[in-house]
Amino acid sequence: MFFRFALAALVLSVALHAQNDERRKQLAYTRAHYTKYEYRIPMRDGIHLFASVYIPKDESEKYPILMQRTPYSVAPYGVDNYRPLLGPSEAAEKEGFIFVYEDVRGRYMSEGAFVDVRPHKVKLDGPKDFDDSTDTYDTIDWLIHNVPNNNGRVGIWGISYPGHYAAHALINSHPALKAVSPQAPMNDLAAGDDAYHNGAFYLGANFRFYVDFSPRKPDVLERHDEGPGFDPGTDDAYLFFLRMGPLWEADKKYFQKGNYYWDDQVAHWTYDDFWKSRALAPYMKNVKPAVLFVGGWFDAEDLAGPLKLYDALEKNGPIAPDTLVMGPWSHGGWSRGSGETLGNLRFDVPTGEYFRENIELPFFVKYLKDKPATPKLPEFGNPKAIVFETGVNEWHRFDAWPPKNAALKPLYLEANHKLSWSAPTSTGFDEYLSDPAHPVPTTGEITNGFGMPGDYMTYDQRFASERPDVMTYETEPLDHDVTIAGPVTPSLLVSTSGTDSDFDVKLIDVYPDDYPDPDPNPTHVHMGGYQQMLRGEPFRGKFRNSFSKPEPFTPNQPARIEYWMPDVFHTFKTGHRIMVQIQSSWFPLTDLNPQQFLDIPKAQPSDFKKATERIYRGPQASQIKLLVVNP
Repeated sequence: MFFRFALAALVLSVALHAQNDERRKQLAYTRAHYTKYEYRIPMRDGIHLFASVYIPKDESEKYPILMQRTPYSVAPYGVDNYRPLLGPSEAAEKEGFIFVYEDVRGRYMSEGAFVDVRPHKVKLDGPKDFDDSTDTYDTIDWLIHNVPNNNGRVGIWGISYPGHYAAHALINSHPALKAVSPQAPMNDLAAGDDAYHNGAFYLGANFRFYVDFSPRKPDVLERHDEGPGFDPGTDDAYLFFLRMGPLWEADKKYFQKGNYYWDDQVAHWTYDDFWKSRALAPYMKNVKPAVLFVGGWFDAEDLAGPLKLYDALEKNGPIAPDTLVMGPWSHGGWSRGSGETLGNLRFDVPTGEYFRENIELPFFVKYLKDKPATPKLPEFGNPKAIVFETGVNEWHRFDAWPPKNAALKPLYLEANHKLSWSAPTSTGFDEYLSDPAHPVPTTGEITNGFGMPGDYMTYDQRFASERPDVMTYETEPLDHDVTIAGPVTPSLLVSTSGTDSDFDVKLIDVYPDDYPDPDPNPTHVHMGGYQQMLRGEPFRGKFRNSFSKPEPFTPNQPARIEYWMPDVFHTFKTGHRIMVQIQSSWFPLTDLNPQQFLDIPKAQPSDFKKATERIYRGPQASQIKLLVVNP
């Protein structure tokens, strides 16, 4: 035992030393090739935003500006304190750009008041009125007129919240803005991104985020995220959230009555004007810069954002080229590491490196520099979609997404927990008891902290298929490969003995029992029989007819639920099975449904009731609609 612990400590020490050594090398390179400046950039209303600017020391050519706007700090502050790595990648830093990092309004060293996901203003009230679009415009205008040796072209990139600001920059953009890459951008917090998925609140991720992301203290322009100030009392996130109590009281119990960002999330549990005003897809019109939307198939936070923004821009007709990139990554996973593995999954190719060197950098070079392609810098081209196909682990380029040859084909729920491509000839139902006191866990492992593991979407689902409160349906072993490409649409006929219930659907690839384990197998998980979740989404039943106007169920009366699940590009190999799981809790990924029609954030423990859920089968009953590329 001692030897094993000592060996583990030695391995960790070696890894940390290697990381520190790499960091020192990167910092030395940055100092040798870039000079840092700091500016306070004036906005039209008189406040100043803080920016760190890194300019190449080589003056043999003029450089484009590559900018990121962030609410997460542009630290380190001070002209003698450098970031070790500049830009979206090491390849981009070595290529050479003027890199700009800006604290957005009201965060860290920037003046003004911060608004969490500030709404876009369709009409400005006078020349001094502002929003995030005008702040970006004013920043670009100042930079191209004041930063030396720039070529008059600007690009913007960002991941997650900075990706949201990148997407916002597309609206009424400055003429100098030529290329924008919103990566894992938040499009609509209450419609599939961070806050609500089909009416269900993403509890674990939001709680973890707002524990750290808090309003700035008055008259403080330095760092203000202070982290948790409480003892959770357990290392088991499942138990912590079970004991949490009403969501409405969380600010008082855990945030010291100081985080109105969290309060806003909880208070607006319908899709009201608060959320509608914050959605970006309606403004993806008259977009003039070239756009590279980027997302991950296993992004636990903002998977929907790039897909919906790309779709909106395509429908409105982009003026400049736009491209969607989707790879086998967790949130932001394309920006770091080789990308050969994620959780228990192996992809056999360095997907992260491929993206950074063969997609991202060529995109910015194409639109920001006048430079021909070379073997080391391939031509970007103008594909509509560059997507990674899981299951066979291959990159593909398409002139449309979903591919034009993808055809709608439903999978039907049948008796004896079977799935079939043929409509059943008989009718019936399967039922289970949903107990909020014993909800279905998100993972089979005990996870600590207050949130969700970033790679939970890759976790084995065998633990769930063994529970009586999870309905499991699967095909026979496939006699040929089946490739799906595009959104997944559950269409379920359901009933509940309560007046509200969740219906969570998971689409799963079941590996053959004799599937070989990888060599080496760093996770030590037996992959024979592995149940790999490809897509999973909750649906809060009260919103089946409108996300703005919830309606109770009539107990035990069948009702239709149909909803969009984010796209998938996956091949189920011959010998694998296709599985669908349906359940009524998914905890603590989503908050608990009391299974009564009421204001859930204010629900008391006594409000949570057991309910009998039914899933109906038949030719016009429950099915999962897929877009299938091959028959």
